[in-house]
Amino acid sequence: MAKCKAPPVIEADETDALCTMSSATPPPANHHGLDPQATDPRQDSLIEYPCRFPIKVMGVKADGLVHAVTTLARRFDPGFDAATIELRDSRAGHYLGITITITATSRAQLDGLYRALSSHPMVKIVL
Repeated sequence: MAKCKAPPVIEADETDALCTMSSATPPPANHHGLDPQATDPRQDSLIEYPCRFPIKVMGVKADGLVHAVTTLARRFDPGFDAATIELRDSRAGHYLGITITITATSRAQLDGLYRALSSHPMVKIVL
């Protein structure tokens, strides 16, 4: 069994370099250090829409899995091209990895597709 390493010891004189807040600076507005009146950071996105967006799906290798994933992809991206599907068997052959590439148009679209795929009974994980 691997042992965890202890965190490095920080010497007293190194602490000043890590702490940049002065005593005159008010504490952060919340535990995230963000102003609660500001935009919710979970809604901000580094993704520029529209864009090609790969999604990896893993499920038990069974008849109908690829069809189910394709159907859900088309529900959220009507122009989905099934020729972009990539398949990869697990080492033992019990699971199938499926990579689909959709045209993402919004965060809501990606969230909806992720929820639909994740809730499908044949799907084990979505990345």
